[in-house]
Amino acid sequence: MEQNMIQEMKTILLEKNQELLNDFVSHFQHFDIAAMLSELEREEQLLFISLVPIPVGAEILEYLEPELQYKILHRIKDHLTSEILNEMSSDTIVNLFLAIHPNQAKKLMGFLPDDYREKINTLMNYKPNTAGRLANVDYIAVRINWTVDQALQHIRKVGNEAEIVSYLYVLGGRGELVGVVSLKEIILAKTGTILEEIVQGDVISVSVDVDQQEAANILSKYDLVAIPVVAHHHRMIGILTVDDLIDVIHEEVTEDFQKLGGSQPLDEPYFKNSFWNLFRKRIGWLLILFVAEAYTGSVLRHYENTLSEQIALAFFVPLLIGTGGNTGSQTVTTLVRALAVGEIQFKDMFKVFRKEVTTGLFLGISMGAFALIRAFFLGVNMNTALVVAISALFIVIWASMVAAILPMILHKLKIDPAVVSGPFITTLVDGTGLIIYFTMAKIILHL
Repeated sequence: MEQNMIQEMKTILLEKNQELLNDFVSHFQHFDIAAMLSELEREEQLLFISLVPIPVGAEILEYLEPELQYKILHRIKDHLTSEILNEMSSDTIVNLFLAIHPNQAKKLMGFLPDDYREKINTLMNYKPNTAGRLANVDYIAVRINWTVDQALQHIRKVGNEAEIVSYLYVLGGRGELVGVVSLKEIILAKTGTILEEIVQGDVISVSVDVDQQEAANILSKYDLVAIPVVAHHHRMIGILTVDDLIDVIHEEVTEDFQKLGGSQPLDEPYFKNSFWNLFRKRIGWLLILFVAEAYTGSVLRHYENTLSEQIALAFFVPLLIGTGGNTGSQTVTTLVRALAVGEIQFKDMFKVFRKEVTTGLFLGISMGAFALIRAFFLGVNMNTALVVAISALFIVIWASMVAAILPMILHKLKIDPAVVSGPFITTLVDGTGLIIYFTMAKIILHL
């Protein structure tokens, strides 16, 4: 179906029929048009941007990758580049300028008005992955001593350029954020009412240095559509909108999933990564885990005599270390996500430890019972079956303990706990689980 639409777009562009193209675009979401546009030849892309209305073209460009945005913007006429850039949201422009060569960014920067260029430069100087870097300067700001009539006049003047118009941010004499007022309150207020009389002073905001994921959590927690970003002395520099922070949440979850698998996160979508980049992202942790797993072999060698005296013990090695690793992975995955969304903190460590150990105890009893049944089916003697069952109990409890503590400590040390999850926990529990298993065997079987 999409290929048919792309072909239809190509035909319309070939005819250079502006009216027909605008009608075609109106039947699709801008995101879908952007996906089709990326499949066209470069000359077709340039023609498309030159034919559609400026606001529509700017909106569609925002959904493209920065590299393609630049390739289009630097090849169209200067006046068109200027108009489109000034229609694009500030956070998109920041991403574009940071993604391309500084000389290329400098050239495009020249198409922006002086005051807007200064704001963009300010955003670009904030640290990556912070609220300041992600902020959007296209918001409506009003002064606290204005009347509602003045505020409405201001909305009519700048509203088309704003990211949202449902909320107005009220500033003091030095540009500091003193409150927020909704458009509904402005409309319903009596003529001549001063904003100071209706402003909500207890406004939720984030600092420019706050991590973007924390900002996303705050926005989600309070069910906001946007949250103001403030700098020194509570001076407002922009807003974070829900659509931008949804992208942040998506990126953070994707990154955590990749780390949970024992790999460095990818910087670009999967198909944009070469096999060499995939190799480079994975080989480091694989080598670390390979070396760490080597001690499992050392444990087996250490208990070689125990195994030779009771060869039936070898039947259950994969079962027990697999159970321990799976238990640890379950626990750490749950806690990494809870830490990421702010459900638990380091101060909750003992509560988490108690809960996970209790859960591990009941899981261990259950797995021990199943291990006992499995041992009977394999026809081993009662003492060996008991060794397997008790070992399963303690291995599950031990895995729960390790997986409960380690993510909390790493989070406190400002180390992403996701990097030691999954394979790392499994590797750690494998060797220690074998020690528990063979120690139980020596005690119960008197080896």
